[in-house]
Amino acid sequence: MTGNQETIHLLEKEYTVACPETERDGLRESARRLDAKMREIRGSGKVLGSERIVVMAALNVIHELLQERENSSGSSREMDLRLKLIQEKIDSVLEQEDRQLTI
Repeated sequence: MTGNQETIHLLEKEYTVACPETERDGLRESARRLDAKMREIRGSGKVLGSERIVVMAALNVIHELLQERENSSGSSREMDLRLKLIQEKIDSVLEQEDRQLTI
């Protein structure tokens, strides 16, 4: 294995992947999670064949990622709305104070 490669294991098979040193921990964690998802699918007995297991695992992982992104995006939008409402309240209070000072 050279300096820019990492060996990972998925369903008892070994793969050598090009990977910068700075991304090795992420690659290892990704491989661990993918392997777990593949084992889960294989264990269900509903999907046969390594290729089909890989495809189903990939679809599941991408679906989870998209759901997480959507939930995160929703939370971000909700936070933006709350911040806007707080800002409007602050502006309203400041305007009232300005009016009282000018009277």
